Amino acid sequence: MADSYKILYEGGEGEIEVKNSRFIAETRPVKSEEEAVAFIAEVKKKYWDARHHCSAFTIGKNHELTRCSDDGEPAQTAGRPMLDVLLGEDIHNMCVVVTRYFGGTLLGTGGLVRAYSGAVKEGLAMSRVVEKLRAFEMTVRTDYTGVGKIQYILGQEKITVLDSVYTDKVEFRLLVPVARYGDLEKKITEGTSGGAVIEKGDEIWYGLLNKEVILFDE
Repeated sequence: MADSYKILYEGGEGEIEVKNSRFIAETRPVKSEEEAVAFIAEVKKKYWDARHHCSAFTIGKNHELTRCSDDGEPAQTAGRPMLDVLLGEDIHNMCVVVTRYFGGTLLGTGGLVRAYSGAVKEGLAMSRVVEKLRAFEMTVRTDYTGVGKIQYILGQEKITVLDSVYTDKVEFRLLVPVARYGDLEKKITEGTSGGAVIEKGDEIWYGLLNKEVILFDE
């Protein structure tokens, strides 16, 4: 199982113009093909007077399900290049629809590929992507003599602190990426000469957005 992967956390909308043709890219998080199909239909209804609504989506931690559509554009000039951008950025569980309003000038095969790819990149730039990390909760209890050393280690290791409680003892609740748990446990134990009590908690998926901790159901 992968210990981390990127997802679309919040969709957005971006637009580019190429030789008077408008390419409007809308992105949305999706967890199933049904959600993706519904989103594509929603965009088509929103821009009902446009000539093309090309789409691509990828679902699953390992891109298990991918689909794309040229929606009337020449084969391989829209949907596949759009999907290639998503796979190249390695973003999971998302759908993108690029609506084209024709500007009167034919762009040619290469021009269409560049335009649709560029529109997707612009849409992603207007979206929020988060890296989901698989972690264990760690609880560390110590007397006050160990606080400084533990805080130093956590800062050096860039560990996410969920909470800290100061009573007669000090308790830290941490989120530690799975692959780093054993190493951090060892460093805290050695750093406090065995004085810290460490408990391993539940496995959890989390992400960071502008330093804000986001907890996921899975």
